[in-house]
Parts: sequence; structure tokens; C-alpha cells
Amino acid sequence: MAKYVQGEMDIRAKEKTFAGFVKFVTFAVVAILLVLVFLALVDG
Repeated sequence: MAKYVQGEMDIRAKEKTFAGFVKFVTFAVVAILLVLVFLALVDG
């Protein structure tokens, strides 16, 4: 087993996963807000 050296780990896969997660959460929040606005206008 190789000795751990801080800063040498390849984290590209983790960065890609995190970017996808942020994109999904942003999309979900926008969709939820649009649904709430629609419901407020329809109920109005």
C-alpha cells in the first residue's frame, strides 16, 4: 500500500459528481419555485 501524501489524490470524478449534484439541486429548486408560483396564481 502506498504512503498517503496530501494533495496527490485524483479527485476529478468527485468534482464531476459534485458539479452534477449542484446542477440537479439548482434545477430542483427552480422547478419547486415555479410550481409554487403557479399554485399561488391559480389559487389566487
